[in-house]
This record gives sequence, structure tokens and C-alpha cells, in this order.
Amino acid sequence: MRRGDEAAVDAVLDAACEAGTARRIAGLRQAGDIAGEVVLPFQGGVAGYYALARMRAPSGWLCVGAIGIAPDWQGAGHGRRLMGVLSQWAQLSGRTVIAAGPLAFFERAGFARIDTAQGPVALAGPAPEGGAPDLIYPPALAARA
Repeated sequence: MRRGDEAAVDAVLDAACEAGTARRIAGLRQAGDIAGEVVLPFQGGVAGYYALARMRAPSGWLCVGAIGIAPDWQGAGHGRRLMGVLSQWAQLSGRTVIAAGPLAFFERAGFARIDTAQGPVALAGPAPEGGAPDLIYPPALAARA
């Protein structure tokens, strides 16, 4: 993502995600909780997007803060491919990434289901030893988790 893409990203999130998603991502940015943002560019615009946020706990873990594909681009596998690349990156880098949401979608992209005290989530990267730890999301995502 480049500086100046925020408005295009917000438009994708507003069109593709539940109400308030763009606001939550802005909250993550303002709090310094964003670990990375990736766009799927097309002809100078944004066709897709995802954000990674830093978890409060476990330390070092990341979570998918949002993923959105513009409605005209949905159904072609772009979201699954974006999450598949993220899953591979997590494995290769040794970083643990979790995602709440439609587990079947994330599992098709290479994530594994794990059960936590907060309910099932999708996990990419190293699995926790000794069972799933308690998850503490960044404040901008905590109400949604």
C-alpha cells in the first residue's frame, strides 16, 4: 500500500465489508497497531486489500484486521490468493497469523483451524505449543472479535 491509497481502500472496504470496517482500520492506523497493509492494484486503483494488525497477546502474533475485494472483482479467487500468499509468508517467516471470520474461506487459503477460549480461529504459520493461548486483540478490533 502506498501513501494516498487510503481513500481507495476505504471505498473497497465500504463496498465489500460490514459497516464500520474502514473506521476500524483507520483506528488501527491511528493507534499504530497496523503491522502491514497490502493492496491488489488495478489500473491505478485498488481492487482488493488486507490489513495485518499486531495482537496484544500472544506477543509477536498478527491478525487479519480486514480483507476486502471490490464487488466487481469478487468470485474470481482474488481474496483466496491474497490470503494464500499471506499463509505462505507466515510459514516461511515463522510468524503466526490468525484470522477470525469464515473459517472455510481461510482454510481454502492454507490456514488451519484452531480452537481458542474465544472460539475457533484460522491460523497460518507456527502453531502454538501446549494448546491455544488466550487472544487479546488490539482495541480497534476487540469489540468485533
